Amino acid sequence: MAARALDTELVDVLDSSPTAHVATLLPDGAPHSVPVWTGTHEGHVVIMTGPCSQKARNLRRDPRVAISLTPTDNPSYPVVLRGRVVTWLTGEEGWAVVDAIAEKYIHAPYDRSRERVVAMIAVDHYRMGM
Repeated sequence: MAARALDTELVDVLDSSPTAHVATLLPDGAPHSVPVWTGTHEGHVVIMTGPCSQKARNLRRDPRVAISLTPTDNPSYPVVLRGRVVTWLTGEEGWAVVDAIAEKYIHAPYDRSRERVVAMIAVDHYRMGM
């Protein structure tokens, strides 16, 4: 499936500080859902995680992902998307994105004592609102 371009309204929601949950698949096919901080980078949805977290292991094995979120200023406005991880950012490139995401949520760079990587997600489908 071809990746879908992110429209301005979706980018605005993702680049705010929404409450977001990412769903991945465990090795046995069961769903695994966790809250995440999210944003956009170079036309992709981005999330950060620990490189050895369950979500990272799941996405390295099967890159398909679903994310549901609600804008901070409108919690009754659902946004859902599906896509796949197309690349991982690490090192200084990854930290630049991690810090940009952290600035939105905690107004400070992310603590360097915890290793982080960034999953870049190409969106295949999304829906905003009911």
